[in-house]
Amino acid sequence: MQSQSAGTGVRTDSLFDGPSEAVGMIDSFDVISEDTVLSGRATDAYFDRTVEALEAAGRNPRVVAEVTADQFPDGEFEVLAGVKDAATLLEGRDLNVHAMREGRLFDGGPVMRIEGAYREFARLETSLLGLLSHASGFATAALRARRAAPDSNVLSFGARHVHPSIAAVVERAGVLAGLDGFSHVAAGDVLDRDASGTMPHALMLCFGRGNQEAAWRAFDDAAPANVPRIALCDTFTDEVDEVLRAVETLGDDLDGVRLDTTGSRRGDFEHIVREVQWALDVHGHDDVDVFVSGGLGPEELRALRDVVDGFGVGSAITDADPVDFALDIVAVDGDPISKRGKLGGVKQAYRTSDGEHHVGLANRPGPTDGAPLLKPLVDDGDVVREFDLDDATDRCLADARRVDFQ
Repeated sequence: MQSQSAGTGVRTDSLFDGPSEAVGMIDSFDVISEDTVLSGRATDAYFDRTVEALEAAGRNPRVVAEVTADQFPDGEFEVLAGVKDAATLLEGRDLNVHAMREGRLFDGGPVMRIEGAYREFARLETSLLGLLSHASGFATAALRARRAAPDSNVLSFGARHVHPSIAAVVERAGVLAGLDGFSHVAAGDVLDRDASGTMPHALMLCFGRGNQEAAWRAFDDAAPANVPRIALCDTFTDEVDEVLRAVETLGDDLDGVRLDTTGSRRGDFEHIVREVQWALDVHGHDDVDVFVSGGLGPEELRALRDVVDGFGVGSAITDADPVDFALDIVAVDGDPISKRGKLGGVKQAYRTSDGEHHVGLANRPGPTDGAPLLKPLVDDGDVVREFDLDDATDRCLADARRVDFQ
């Protein structure tokens, strides 16, 4: 039995022990608004102090600052993502910005270079690094999944593991890295792509034990015609049993089955999948695809890629560490400078024909067969680059092949 407390709009449940107390309505999520980010308010306090000190001293030097994760190439490649959002942050400011293109793989040196009066972008550093670091971490993890099963259908299922405000960041990073799709509906709205997905265990549980057929039929009756008929087949009984029952229930309309058995009950997942494939073949249904999901990472994808048709990957992407980018001033009023442990002077990064990454001073000749990677992004405040997600995907996968990314 539920009641509603007068004046609060909050329902209290009489099943809870103890007195019920009215709670004031919460009218917003703990999310920093886009306007706040663009205003520079989404910053670390010491940048406020820095700007205040420079203003008081009448100082506003023209600087060059570079975004880097590692100073020298080390062979450990990562994927650059978040550049479109970075351009949005820097647009309309009196700055010139060069950056690598989204999807480019890098293993040292600058991925972005900013030139302008320091106070013009000082307060933006915190947000800029966050935009690049988080998205690049997701994209790098997604590329590991893609490369682990290059010929399989791989979908991103991890939006439930991140704050909903950044779900589109996760899904965009996955598509950029070559994944075949994602599950989040609102992210699809942002990216102008359809979300993928069929049925959860919740649907099966709502119909109850022994009524799996009713659940599969209900899905088949309600789902739009363009949605694949993928039956979840591991809810109550043995996977082979439920798969054969799903085939009998939906017949030729069944496109595939999905196994999402929790790790604690899974046993030898490859053996289970092989049993399912064998049973389908024996009963004349070898055209039914088998998809798997549930806590899978690159290692599991490599082990299963020859026996399944597709994967759903979640936490292996969303649990990725952000790329540890830093932004450092490397020149002030034209003179090279750096703090200890960083490299002073304006730099350029190159990709050579053999896939090697090279970093050198921008005012010196680069490798004879090296293509410069830092290209104009913002020119006197105007964004001078278009962002095509399919192009970024092609770039990412081509780079991954070139450097043998694993």
